[in-house]
Amino acid sequence: MIDRQKAFRPFRWFVRSEAGTTLVEFALCIALFLLILFAVLDFGRLGYNWVVAEKAMQRAVRIASVRTTVCADVPEFHSRSDPNDGTFPAGTLCREQPGLCLAVSRQCLLSNPDPARAAAAATADEIWASIAPLMPNNAARENVLIRYDYDQRLGFLGGPYVPMITAELGTDSNSDGNFTSADEDFLFTFISPLSALAGQATGTSNSIPNSIPFPDISVSLPAEDLNVGNGG
Repeated sequence: MIDRQKAFRPFRWFVRSEAGTTLVEFALCIALFLLILFAVLDFGRLGYNWVVAEKAMQRAVRIASVRTTVCADVPEFHSRSDPNDGTFPAGTLCREQPGLCLAVSRQCLLSNPDPARAAAAATADEIWASIAPLMPNNAARENVLIRYDYDQRLGFLGGPYVPMITAELGTDSNSDGNFTSADEDFLFTFISPLSALAGQATGTSNSIPNSIPFPDISVSLPAEDLNVGNGG
């Protein structure tokens, strides 16, 4: 007759044994641990790139403010919005009379300076040489927009055109030389497999995109009044 207690004794030991539980717990937790670790590293990269890219835009707008204009058709001086209206003499501040000075705004990509002026290309080259080491790895000249906006608070009639200059990081998805709300954001790409790790940790399909929109960066500075203007 078979002794059941002796026969099933090895199986009881196997059921009660806790050997290897640490390995099972490690296998369950490693995906979550790696997800948190790589997320900290990648979002740290994002924060670093944002701070450095902002510094790059500060450099870009500073150079643009003291050099010849990059874009085409930027006026050299403030002219009257109505050439036939001589009520206000030359030298009158633009802010003293709404609509006194002609409002002109221009913008262009750093990759598309005014082709008619060698000085414009030289300014674009100087800006890019200064900011290129600070830009994200996938950034290029076409991701930098230089904008010259008329500001009524700046300049005087007949004096040098003094715009508010803006340097902006973005993507011109339409390739029309303009950044608009319809254009895509400049993207930051993760180097870690966060999506796969998130799927392993949560038991679901990929839930984290490989790229996310880069934070908007736009820096503005008034141009310096270094031109000679004209007689109004």
